[in-house]
Amino acid sequence: MEPVQLLDTDGTLLPGAEARLPDESVLKALRLMMLSRAADRRAISLQRQGRFGTFAPVMGQEAAFVGSAMALDPAQDWIVPQYREMPALLHHGYPLERLFGYFKGNAAAAKIPDGVNMFPIQIALGVQIPHAVGLGWGLRLRGLPGVVACYFGDGASSEGDFHEACNLAGIVKAPVVFFLSDNGWAISTPRRMQTAGATFAERGPTYGFPGVVVDGNDLFAVHAVTREAVDRARSGQGPTLIEARTYRIGPHTTADDPTRYVDPAEHAAWEARDPIDRVQRYLAAKGLWDGAAEEAWAKEIDAEIEAAVEVAEAQAAPSADDLFEHSYAHLPARLERQRDELSRRGWP
Repeated sequence: MEPVQLLDTDGTLLPGAEARLPDESVLKALRLMMLSRAADRRAISLQRQGRFGTFAPVMGQEAAFVGSAMALDPAQDWIVPQYREMPALLHHGYPLERLFGYFKGNAAAAKIPDGVNMFPIQIALGVQIPHAVGLGWGLRLRGLPGVVACYFGDGASSEGDFHEACNLAGIVKAPVVFFLSDNGWAISTPRRMQTAGATFAERGPTYGFPGVVVDGNDLFAVHAVTREAVDRARSGQGPTLIEARTYRIGPHTTADDPTRYVDPAEHAAWEARDPIDRVQRYLAAKGLWDGAAEEAWAKEIDAEIEAAVEVAEAQAAPSADDLFEHSYAHLPARLERQRDELSRRGWP
């Protein structure tokens, strides 16, 4: 199963390939990818300063998340994320300052705005996948046209939650796009030690729906494959499993040191396939991108990020009560006792 590819690493379309994204959309996608890369760097810096909690950067995987998110309709479709999909969440309507509030541990500041169709970021590996199937099945039972894009990584696909969710989704034809970002690593465990299968996508047909492999660093290919999967789900044909082959050129999180296990030659080879460079070359060949544009955008993006940081840091600090909110409609007695004890001891 060869990966679908439309845009070569040099920024040229492959023979016979067609760019289904108009130039205006490609420019918007590039800006979002550049924003994500710059926000990653800022977030890592803030974590090192003790102003952010543990952060999972997107670096190297921007095309996978932007291309797929742009195939969704934010007005009716839903995103169920893991923890590394920042540009997809931003495109779907989640404000950057609220995302930064999340990484400051501020639940109130991180609240998903009304009308933004997404579930909260999920840290526990893979547990959001059954939630996505339940959401999709519910939309179908209610006769609503929404499609659910569920994001997770290659490591999460080894969890039982993934297999159970895929089995149910195939049976009920839930309108779900399972978007597996194969970035080569489950923390420090390489892909070759996670599965004996040639691809992750080949698991799809065993559950009764298609699986497809796509070059995850190719914005056009990811968008085209996801668009087809979304259309299929919306028409009642059920789920699709997309394996986006990309690479994590940064650390798993800010608590990780990839230099201890990543082959420098492999890392350098994937850096040469950088998805942002690829789109910039495509636009430059059309006369729509140059050094001056890059410099101007960089300044705008830096200002946007700094404004988001200021808003996030201006929010009231979390209280002891915040630790016990947003999980239960009615707090169990044992947690009430813990909350009361923490209040007596003082916070923090």
